[in-house]
Amino acid sequence: MTAACDRSAGPLPALRPELEPFTSTIFAEMTGLAVRTQSVNLGQGFPNYEGPGHVIEAAREALVTGYNQYPPAPGYPVLREAIARHQQRFYGIDLDPDTDVLVTAGATEAIAAVIRAFAGVGDEVVVFEPYYDSYAATIAIAGAERRTVALSWPDLDVNEEALRAACSERTRLILINTPHNPTGKVFTRAELELIGRVAADVGALIVSDEVYEHLTFDGTAHVPIATLPGLAERTLTIGSAGKTFSVTGWKIGWITGPAHLVAAARTVKQFLTFVSGGPLQPAVAVALDSAASVYDELRESLQAKRDILCAGLAEVGFTVRKPVGTYFVCVDGAELGYDDALALARELPTRIGVAAIPVQVFCDDLDATGTRSLLRFAFCKTEAELREGVARLQNLNR
Repeated sequence: MTAACDRSAGPLPALRPELEPFTSTIFAEMTGLAVRTQSVNLGQGFPNYEGPGHVIEAAREALVTGYNQYPPAPGYPVLREAIARHQQRFYGIDLDPDTDVLVTAGATEAIAAVIRAFAGVGDEVVVFEPYYDSYAATIAIAGAERRTVALSWPDLDVNEEALRAACSERTRLILINTPHNPTGKVFTRAELELIGRVAADVGALIVSDEVYEHLTFDGTAHVPIATLPGLAERTLTIGSAGKTFSVTGWKIGWITGPAHLVAAARTVKQFLTFVSGGPLQPAVAVALDSAASVYDELRESLQAKRDILCAGLAEVGFTVRKPVGTYFVCVDGAELGYDDALALARELPTRIGVAAIPVQVFCDDLDATGTRSLLRFAFCKTEAELREGVARLQNLNR
């Protein structure tokens, strides 16, 4: 065999260097530790209980009534129409379900489709840190550059000077997440207005990840940035059924916004999953059309669980910042002598049988964000599970 035909002569291609940091996730690591040590898993954000019964039953019915083949590429009309009704019902946003709504394989695919559609090599995407981990990975896959704006602990306010410094003529997207994972912050109207002004100044699109939109507490209002004057035409909004209705495994999300922007995202989406979740789509339509009492009960249940966990974590000695949104609470371990939350998170399952997530893994600048000693705990668990986790955490410094 000649050298030219010897396929073992040269090295095989390797993973692109910029993707090396994303070969695994902190969620996989912590959940694996939790399973091996039989820990109470307060790390990864998925409920350990089922969603509303009428929603589950709607999925069961769809399985036997002809929804098991490919849906239309944009999603079943019944779901797109329900999404449009939902946006009108809660926020007064008018959408054409045929052109302004795209069903996706969860919010993760929605984020990937939008970033890949509008940002590439030489472009910049601005995100607020701490940021959800898929943002960084998707920006890297697109070949774009991540620019960050610190939400500094414990106030978490948006700083105008920092935001403007992160933007340039190469900024294509400003990506926001409100209510915010991992901190539980809900962006104020004034902060959203500031982001809108900066986006207009640099000619950027706004991508608003609002998957926790119905999980706000203590009377805190979620304000979609697309409802602010002049911003609907430059905003793509991302939603999902998983968080609101406790069905995270269904992976049914959506993108809404101006038709030409949604069409651009669909161009990418069709070559990612093409379509997904056929029999789950009509069930999500049923969920979105649920009575107000269903939304209220889900929110009130989580607020009660939040209060249980926050009180318990404070008793342990953590400095607790009570969240006003999402189902996560962040705590500072510095006063307990734990300055490195990553090291602590890796020890907790073995030491006391509890899993949590270190916030520092969602940050580029630990000093600016003040997150080196922060842990994130999830309270989307049964009350018994939360109380058991708190009881185990009481042994942390014994």
